[in-house]
Amino acid sequence: MIVILDPQLGRDSPQTKVILDYLRAAPGITPKIHQVTGAQQVLTEIYLVGDTSILDRADIEALSGVSRVVKVSRAYAVLGRHAGDSRSYGFDYNGVTFNQDNLNLFAGLCAVDTRAHVEAMLKAAADAGLNCTRMGAYKPRTNPYSFQGHGAACLPWVFELAGKYGIKVVAMEITHDNHIDEINDALRDAGHPTGVMLQVGTRNTQNFELLKACGRQSAFPVLLKRGFGITLEESLNAAEYLASEGNRKVIFCLRGMKTNMGDPHRNFVDFSHVPVIHRLTHMPVCIDPSHSVGNRDRAPDGLLDLFHATAQGIIAGANMVLIDFHPNPATALVDGPQALTLDELAHYIQDIQIARQAYLKRRQLPGQKKRP
Repeated sequence: MIVILDPQLGRDSPQTKVILDYLRAAPGITPKIHQVTGAQQVLTEIYLVGDTSILDRADIEALSGVSRVVKVSRAYAVLGRHAGDSRSYGFDYNGVTFNQDNLNLFAGLCAVDTRAHVEAMLKAAADAGLNCTRMGAYKPRTNPYSFQGHGAACLPWVFELAGKYGIKVVAMEITHDNHIDEINDALRDAGHPTGVMLQVGTRNTQNFELLKACGRQSAFPVLLKRGFGITLEESLNAAEYLASEGNRKVIFCLRGMKTNMGDPHRNFVDFSHVPVIHRLTHMPVCIDPSHSVGNRDRAPDGLLDLFHATAQGIIAGANMVLIDFHPNPATALVDGPQALTLDELAHYIQDIQIARQAYLKRRQLPGQKKRP
C-alpha cells in the first residue's frame, strides 16, 4: 500500500510526521518514505511494508495531508506504476536528464584498453555533440583467462579525459561493492571532472548484495541490465532491490535473451519490451544493441543489423542507447567483432534521429492518449 501526500508536503513537514506516527502505530507495519520527482513537482510517498490488510484505506485517506491511498498490486512497489498513474517521472544527474520521454546516447568502449583509444573515442563523441559515453573498467568474463579490465588503475585518466572533452556521464560496469568506493575516490581525486552511472551487468542481475550496495549509495544512478536467462518480472524485482534501499535513480536496460532462437544474433533481441517496461514502471528504458546482435552483419538494404535493432528499440520509445564503438575494433580486448568504428558514428546518430522522429510522430497521431 502507498500513501501519497499532498504536493505541498515535504518529507520533513510537521504534517508528514503526524501521518508517519499514525502509520507506525499499526501493528506489524513499517512505513518507508520516498520522494518522487515528476515533470512539474516532487511528491512525497509513504510505502507501507507488512500485512496491510489490517489497515482501513478510508481512515488513512481521511488524514489531513493525504492525497490518496493506492493498493499495490506488484512486488516492485517503489519503481512500479500503479492504478491511474500515467505521469512522467525521471531524474537529473550531472546536468543530464533521464526520463521516459527523452533519449540519451552512450557510445563508447565496452572495455577500456589504451589511453589513446579512450581519448580518440571521447573526442569523436564530443565532436558529434554527445555528452555521455560508456567505458568498461571492470569486466566480468565467462572465461577466467580473458581480459578482466584494467580496474581502478585506469580510472584517473579515464575521468580526466572525460572532463577534457566535456563528457557529463560515463556508464561503467561494476562487479563488486568495493568498486563503488574506488570510483568515488578516483572522482574525488580528479576533482569530479565528470559523472558516473554504475552499471550492473546481466550476470549480476540477481547478485542481491551488490544490488543492495548500489541502492544504499545516492551519489550515482544505476543502469541495471536484464538478466539473460530469467523472466522480465524477475529482473524488475531485481531493480526494486535498488529502490528499496533508497536509490530511485534507476534505468532498466534490455540487452537480449540468451537462447539459440535468436541465432545468428548473439542474443534474442527483446526490444519489444520497451513499452511494456514503460507501462509497468517509472524507469527510463535503455537498449543495448551491441550485446543483443553481437556482430557487424549487413542486410541486403545496406544497413548493419546493429542499425536495424537500434531503430526497433528507438521507434518503440527507448530512452537510452548503450552501444559499442572502438577506434580499431580489430585490436579491441573485449567484443571487437560487434563494435562500430568512429567513422560510423555520424551515420549512426543520423539513423537514430530518423527513428526518434518517427516515434514522436506516432505519439502525435489522432486518438493517442496524451500524458497528463
